[in-house]
Amino acid sequence: MSCILHIETSTSVCSVAVSEDSHCIWHEEDHSGPNHAERLGSMVDEALSFTDNHAIPFDAVAVSCGPGSYTGLRIGVSMAKGICYGRDLKLIAVPTLELLCVPVLLREQIANSQEPMAKEPLLCPMLDARRMEVYAALYDRALHEIRPVGADIVTAETYKQWLDERPVFFFGNGAKKCMEVINHPNAHFIDGIEPIAKWMQPLAEKRLLNEQTEDVAYFVPYYLKDFVALKPKKLL
Repeated sequence: MSCILHIETSTSVCSVAVSEDSHCIWHEEDHSGPNHAERLGSMVDEALSFTDNHAIPFDAVAVSCGPGSYTGLRIGVSMAKGICYGRDLKLIAVPTLELLCVPVLLREQIANSQEPMAKEPLLCPMLDARRMEVYAALYDRALHEIRPVGADIVTAETYKQWLDERPVFFFGNGAKKCMEVINHPNAHFIDGIEPIAKWMQPLAEKRLLNEQTEDVAYFVPYYLKDFVALKPKKLL
């Protein structure tokens, strides 16, 4: 199997975890932020010391790649790339909105839903983009992307076409402000869901197994992808 270091800095929460053979064996979270520049380095040092002391070799570093906080993502990706260079490890990018779905899928009301296929609920993770704007996407329970990540201005009509068909669960730090705007009987809101490194394990392991790793030299987080696509690599 594999041992992966997980880094998550896309919101005000800073977290680091270590997984081995599909189990989280070490993790730390700081909810007092945003203070990623101060806390991430010490968290990573503790994680590396833990694995070194137990003679556990890393196979890869997984990092949340956004969308999310510009500064947080930059700090997290820079740290991940530095470790990959220093230890000659593979780099795995985990989309933040997909990561938000993991703890929701573990909830009984979602995991054990027996709705007919036509009524299968959708998951709508949301990250706050200020005012009434959010970054959001829509997934089914198998995490197939029903609608790709987009920057949405939330109104009563934004998700109506899906809400008219089936239940939709909204969550993430952008969902709370949408509760009064999205007033539909099929809209359900789940509070307290944050992107945390310890939930990255199944997504990161799947990508590693499928050899979906990144070029460490040229990988950038979500907010720079369009910029990089327009630039020749020799200029980066």
